[in-house]
Amino acid sequence: MNSSKYNIIDGEKMGIHYDYKSTRGEKAMKKEAKKKARLEEKRARKTSRSKNEEAENKMHDIQKPITLDDLTNPDKN
Repeated sequence: MNSSKYNIIDGEKMGIHYDYKSTRGEKAMKKEAKKKARLEEKRARKTSRSKNEEAENKMHDIQKPITLDDLTNPDKN
């Protein structure tokens, strides 16, 4: 009575999880690859965010006087 769900070893029936040790290495490699992908994605987001912040934080030239137009005109960069 050897069906696809059971493996008989020494007269003992083992369930469908009898091969967990044989797939342990493969599962660990997949998990490690997934972790590395998440870290790379996180780094990419962090670098793009810091570049955006640098672009937004442009300061006014301190050698020029600040005019009312500089303070109130939202379209002026």
